Amino acid sequence: MNLKSIFQDFNPSKFLVFTCLLVFCLLFSLRLDETISWSYWVIFLPIWLWNFLVLSGAIVGSYVWWKNPHYRGEGDSYIQYKAMIMCTGLHMLLLMFEILACDNLESNNHSWILVFIPLWFMSIVSISICIWSVKNERAFEMELFCSVNILQFIFLALRLDEIFQWSWVIVFIPIWIVMCVTLIGLLYAIVLAIILLKSPDIIPDQRRGNISTAIGYFFLLVPLLVFEILLANRLDNTNHFKFTAISVPLLLSLVTLICLSFGSKGGNHWWFGIRKDFCQFVLGVCPFLQEYGNISYSLHSNDSENDSNRGENSHDKASTSSKKKEFVTDQPRTVVSVLSIEMPD
Repeated sequence: MNLKSIFQDFNPSKFLVFTCLLVFCLLFSLRLDETISWSYWVIFLPIWLWNFLVLSGAIVGSYVWWKNPHYRGEGDSYIQYKAMIMCTGLHMLLLMFEILACDNLESNNHSWILVFIPLWFMSIVSISICIWSVKNERAFEMELFCSVNILQFIFLALRLDEIFQWSWVIVFIPIWIVMCVTLIGLLYAIVLAIILLKSPDIIPDQRRGNISTAIGYFFLLVPLLVFEILLANRLDNTNHFKFTAISVPLLLSLVTLICLSFGSKGGNHWWFGIRKDFCQFVLGVCPFLQEYGNISYSLHSNDSENDSNRGENSHDKASTSSKKKEFVTDQPRTVVSVLSIEMPD
């Protein structure tokens, strides 16, 4: 395993989100089982930490953006800054939903339709952001999740307010449809990985990458499907498992997402105004980490050295080829007469 390549492709935003969700799901399941009797405001503490870092990162990034106008012309800085602002807006809508949900779980003073209104609006806005992201070649995982689950959010709000008395298996029909589509994609990834594994024309790195992707999606989707089935049956009183046991497959999926964040690349460089890769920024701020890890993270110098080496090799090849050409031109050539054979009429 190449430790350097793993941290080069590290996505700190996904790592933060999935780690906070992992801790929150564990605490929430313990609270539902009454293993702990903490207030829901304490249970939601990982969510508050997540949103606080998002808001503070956007504020610092905006300050750096407006304080240094010459940064705006660096590559695709304008697109990345705009993406950060849109992502912050979605997180603020999500924060409104989380505050209302936490207050309703604590006091039950609101209807769930009122609680889900920010989430509905967030799902509608996410559709336009997905279109913008496709045009500008940006990642849109959270936006896509909210867009495809807008019908599920509506069903959940209506069922929690007992406007209709459908079974929870029926309420989860939109998410069953989404899971069927994702399982088809998982099957395609597995078949593709098997085909490329037997293909001799594929380089080993690409073969290992396809196999790792298929394994990662398997450990993400299959436990998630098991969790949804167990949860629907638990809410319909078909089984009587504890919520802590039901959440184990979900925790496994979140652990898989945390592991995948080390090779997912991407990320916005304008969070906290660092304007560069997160690991490169940390190693630049703390140079002793390079000595401790005995690695060099200067990608620019490595590329320049490779380019110089390639230039020297190409120069040597050019000189040797010119010498060969001179040697060939010095040799006497034999002249062969051209024969023309005409076909009879």
